Amino acid sequence: MILPFAANRTATLTLAIFGMLSLLAVPVNAQDNMMRVHMDHARVLKLDRPVSKVIIGNAEVADATVADARTIVITGRSFGTTNLVILDQDGNAIVDEQILVSIDEANTVRVYRQTSRTVLSCTPSCERHVERKTASSGN
Repeated sequence: MILPFAANRTATLTLAIFGMLSLLAVPVNAQDNMMRVHMDHARVLKLDRPVSKVIIGNAEVADATVADARTIVITGRSFGTTNLVILDQDGNAIVDEQILVSIDEANTVRVYRQTSRTVLSCTPSCERHVERKTASSGN
């Protein structure tokens, strides 16, 4: 009676660990193919031909500004992912990328108190990270 329980428990534990590892592997691989921009920071894209149209999937996550015919500036606005499509004069895609907007992890500290979390930006003094209000909050 003890052997079937022990074998079943080992198999369940092995499957649980394998399942958690496979879940962790998917986001890491998906993020490798994304253009990364830090929130409230800009990233300059120099292109090899003139731009005709710039499309951002979700303008609340990232913004694109045309600096000149071959230079686009991407600015991270809030946490999340969106996509960027840049077309040339003939309608051909010059860029078709996913964008990941996140905070600059290098200079942050997180404080956890039960179920609440506070993020502090520390460069060099620590200040509470700006919290974005969502449109659904009514503010």
